[in-house]
Amino acid sequence: MKLHNLIGAALCAAATLAMAPVQAQNYKPEYKLSIVVGTTFPWGQGAQIWSDLVRERTEGRINIKVYPGTSLVQGDQTREFTAIRQGVIDMAVGSTINWSPQVKQLNLFSLPFLMPDYAAIDALVQGEVGKEMFKIIEKAGVVPLAWGENGYRQLSNSRKPVSTPEDLKGMKLRVVGSPLYIDTFTALGANPTQMSWADAQPALASGAVDGQENPLSIYTGAKLYDVAQKYLTLWNYVADPLVFVVNREVWESWSEADRKIVREAALEAGKREIAIARQGVTPEDPSLLKEIEGHGVTVTSLTEAQHDAFVKVTKPVYDKWKPRVGDELVELAEKSIAARKK
Repeated sequence: MKLHNLIGAALCAAATLAMAPVQAQNYKPEYKLSIVVGTTFPWGQGAQIWSDLVRERTEGRINIKVYPGTSLVQGDQTREFTAIRQGVIDMAVGSTINWSPQVKQLNLFSLPFLMPDYAAIDALVQGEVGKEMFKIIEKAGVVPLAWGENGYRQLSNSRKPVSTPEDLKGMKLRVVGSPLYIDTFTALGANPTQMSWADAQPALASGAVDGQENPLSIYTGAKLYDVAQKYLTLWNYVADPLVFVVNREVWESWSEADRKIVREAALEAGKREIAIARQGVTPEDPSLLKEIEGHGVTVTSLTEAQHDAFVKVTKPVYDKWKPRVGDELVELAEKSIAARKK
């Protein structure tokens, strides 16, 4: 090939490269998405749906791999938010409880007995409170895109049915690493023990702890009825919204068009995940409860008077944490719930 032909070919190649999308050079071959649980749980299914939608709609430009079981933070779920902020993790579908040590306002959702029903959860996350929370998370250095749901946390134990606060006296219960949970269960007379979920399952199996509190999807998915958790109390004391987020630097490295795709995929995955999380556990569809009872589990549903007794005992904890979360934010939440459409 003659010299001028070589030069011409090189110039054409350079021009082609100049016109190619810049993002192709900047994008990572894989983006790490962290979740605390496995991919079979509703939470994990939501992460997988998001991952699949993004890969499909970006034609593989954004390739997300789901890392379950807190594998990116060596099993310490309360370190997850810090790891996202630092860029150790690119993306996550995370629990408001697990991130509350770094973002104190997320303790709102763990105030005992704040949210009496699913309409109350929706009033918060889909309303003004949800918007305020996203502003707070963004200020903390992470880009929030959509809400998901881990669900109402119910109480299980290996010792006896629980229908009054007195039934919890001295009971050793695994709780997440949040001071608010320690305060709540201490007020109820229990012996709360902070423990990661990875450590909780063998502790329940060995009898090192008597019980735990988690959504029914986690209870059944982990087959806790096979590790002596034969007594289950439905008390809806707190619910655990999930948040779909992206590390800020990763977010800013993507084109505007791809950011739009990722956001819309997160919103769709969030809606689908919430629907999955509520299957079988609502008054309209209690099929999961029937399945649990089929494993020889004694299920206790509280009467209104029994429920009120738990609310009364934990009210000082609610009052103590209200200013820590932020009086204005809690009052906005209370107004939003009072005005909800049931």
